[in-house]
This record gives sequence, structure tokens and C-alpha cells, in this order.
Amino acid sequence: MTLVPEVAPTRVERRKARTRAALVEAAQQIYAETGGSDVSIQQITERADVGFGSFYNHFASKTELFDVAVAEILEEHAAWLTELTAQEQDPAAVFATSMRLTGRLVRTRPLMAQVLMNSRFSLLGAGAGHAPHALADITRAAEAGRFTVDDPVLALACTAGCLLAAMSLGSLDGADLDAVVDGATGNVLRMFGVAEDEVRALTALPLPSEDVQAGRA
Repeated sequence: MTLVPEVAPTRVERRKARTRAALVEAAQQIYAETGGSDVSIQQITERADVGFGSFYNHFASKTELFDVAVAEILEEHAAWLTELTAQEQDPAAVFATSMRLTGRLVRTRPLMAQVLMNSRFSLLGAGAGHAPHALADITRAAEAGRFTVDDPVLALACTAGCLLAAMSLGSLDGADLDAVVDGATGNVLRMFGVAEDEVRALTALPLPSEDVQAGRA
């Protein structure tokens, strides 16, 4: 079998990739700040520091751009959690740790946190991102006898509501984010039938350092 050598991207291709990345990053910032409403293409291109005409070389509409921008954040979030929980075999521990790490995004990765909070319950219908993984974690934990849930999809919806509320409360001035998020995680675990001693153990599991969580290490 003959291996085909990789062809390095041309200067034009690299410039196009940089422009697209700048537009996506600008859209993510705007979505985090405003939810993506009432913003013009001119404002997006100015934030991205690219020419207005270059927008349509990459996206057909603002809707398409924001869909891509949010989808990339969701995929990044899913990959991040998968990496940080890869060594854990207990599905209940994976679930609890993922919830605790996600809540702490308010401090460790504020842009990602705000995009998730602004997406609200549209996350549940996303075919990409962490929602399918969280649903799988709940299902595996139920099958292993770690959780008692009749409807994993409803359990996921309850988890999302509790987590988003905890992130919002934890963002308030003077709030103890860790206590709020861990308390919310414990309440969800109790709702899933986890015994109190196990709740305490799962919400006290060591987490990666904040440098690791924030991608600084």
C-alpha cells in the first residue's frame, strides 16, 4: 500500500482558516454575552477583526455561524470531560465528577460556562456535546444498580435544570461556587436513589487541579 504524503495547507487556505476561526470565536463571545440576539453581521466581523465581505465566504447566515459556534463549544466541553474522567470506571462517579467539573466552569472556563447557560434546555436536544454522554452515564449507572431511575431522559432533564441553576447561583457575588455546585450534585444523586454515605463520598472525590481544568497545565 502506497502512503500518500500529507500536503501542507497553502497560504490562502491558512488565511481562510484563521478568518473562519476568528468569526467563530467572535460569535462565541457574543453568544456568551447576549445569547446571540440583536447583533448584526457588521458587529460580528468587527469583533472578529475581519472584513465584512469575508463573512459570506464561510457562513450563509448569522444563524449558521451561531449554530457552529455553539456546537464547537459543546464538543469542546464533551471532549474535556471525557479526558478528565477517562480513568474512572464507576459510572456514578463519572456522572458526579462531570457535574461538579461543569459547575466549576463558571470559574475555570467562563466563556464555556456562559455559552452553556445561555443555551439552557436546547442542550438536551443536541445530538452533539455532553448531553448524549451524560445520558449514557445515567443509563450505565442505572443498569449497574448505582442509580434508581425509571426514565433516563427525564433524569437528564432534571440534572440539566439543577446544574444550570447551580451555575447561575454560584455566579452571584459572594456565593461559594464549590459549595453550591457540590450541593446541587448531591441533591441530584439523592434524587437518583443514592445512599447518603455514597452521596458524601461521590461529592468529595478529588478533582483535577484548576490549572488542569482551565487548560493551563
